[in-house]
Amino acid sequence: MTWLTDTRNSYDAIAAGYADETRDLLDRLLHVRAGVVLFADLVRAIGGGPIADVGCGPGHTTALLRELGADAFGIDLSPAMIENARREHPGARFEVGSMTDLDLADDSLAGVLAWWSLIYIPDEAVPGVLGQFHRVLRPGGVLAVGFHVGNESKIETTGDGDQALQAHVHHRQPSRVADWLREAGFTVEAQHLLNPDEPKPGAILFARRPAAPPR
Repeated sequence: MTWLTDTRNSYDAIAAGYADETRDLLDRLLHVRAGVVLFADLVRAIGGGPIADVGCGPGHTTALLRELGADAFGIDLSPAMIENARREHPGARFEVGSMTDLDLADDSLAGVLAWWSLIYIPDEAVPGVLGQFHRVLRPGGVLAVGFHVGNESKIETTGDGDQALQAHVHHRQPSRVADWLREAGFTVEAQHLLNPDEPKPGAILFARRPAAPPR
């Protein structure tokens, strides 16, 4: 899958600059931060448990979840991003991995956060990724997905200094992502639209793996 290699190499190249640029992002984007807080509250409401921040980048969102009392750890495709995350947030667990094939046990997590990371997954691979999320979540577990809203796929070329990012980024309508979630076995519980009047809107969908029926 060349798109996986392209994404990994791109973020390896810009890892240090990206960590600097996004360090205070959740302090500036308060509606996005509120989505992280709500996600942590939803996990707490089911008794807590491990949370995977899948596509964690430099680990700033993972760190916020931990500040909120969540048992969160980060996974990212880019080894350089994971190196930065470990250096900046030494008390947290970070590991290299791909959301296309999570090295996690079935039913092992209370929550999965995919915060603007599913945007790098092409349409044909999204169902498999959501199937991975469903597999690793325990019944009743919570999933939150943040993404760019739109109807286009393009190569993102913004980068740090001389290192250019060369990764395909997919903008999608919330209704399409919601349909994929339902097809993967999730119940969609809420949808938050972010900056709907701006050129680059976003959305967060909150979903749940249905609880197992009583025996």
